[in-house]
Amino acid sequence: MVELWRLSSLLVALALVLVPRTHGWSKEGHVLTCRIAQGLLEPEAASAVENLLPDYANGDLSSLCVWPDQIRHWYRYRWTSPLHFIDTPDDACSYEYSRDCHDTHGVKDMCVAGAIQNFTSQLEHYREGTSDRRHNMTEALLFLSHFMGDIHQPMHVGFTTDEGGNTIAVRWFRHKSNLHHVWDREIILTALADYYEKNLDSLQEDLVGNFTDGIWFDDVASWKECDDLLPCLNKYATESINIACKWGYKGVKSGQTLADEYFNSRMPIVMKRIAQGGVRLAMILNLVFGDSQQGFAAAT
Repeated sequence: MVELWRLSSLLVALALVLVPRTHGWSKEGHVLTCRIAQGLLEPEAASAVENLLPDYANGDLSSLCVWPDQIRHWYRYRWTSPLHFIDTPDDACSYEYSRDCHDTHGVKDMCVAGAIQNFTSQLEHYREGTSDRRHNMTEALLFLSHFMGDIHQPMHVGFTTDEGGNTIAVRWFRHKSNLHHVWDREIILTALADYYEKNLDSLQEDLVGNFTDGIWFDDVASWKECDDLLPCLNKYATESINIACKWGYKGVKSGQTLADEYFNSRMPIVMKRIAQGGVRLAMILNLVFGDSQQGFAAAT
């Protein structure tokens, strides 16, 4: 298992140069998640993140938050492909780690919840200094940051047969899409175009405002509650499958056109999930890198 999880030493920069771009939550969703998180870091965690980022990132975590999507089909990183999602039993509308966290070959812990726990555990060795060569800390940071976005995207905890909505073909207003991509990107892009003049900074400002002194302010404390990491990850995944069932799949048939009604009712949910992912990523990084030595009971 140690060998399976050990990260390769292939340079992040090489992957960024050579790999065609593909997206998870979407480039925009992952950028927002990581920007929100980095803005909430305490000094110790902020310093650690900046230290782990390569120089060309200029201290900006969000600039590399799509990297795990970009390299997932490389031979050397192909083992990471099942770590982006969780397949749950069709129509069960439930998630259980012991039942659902495995790859197509049945290898346990190979899902997004298992990946977050693993990379968090790796980052807890950061305090041991540069003499610890067991893990590539930069890659662990990028994988953790990306997967915290993925676990909050409801269709990344979807049904097995339709691959989280990927095989459910729909039309998004006037163009072809699929249900998974609607939640990954279409809703975000439509919101940006309709309300923010395609300005991601303005959307980020609204999201941050909603949890600092707006409609989500009273909920933020509960978002950040976490003493034992795995139960928290199970909670996040359960939230996602519940949303996928109630708001993602419900009423949608293959070939259907999704437009204003679907967008207007689902857009606030997508935005809240992005914000929750950012707040919770910051919580994890602050605990892992902070000076309190608290850490997680499950991340050892």
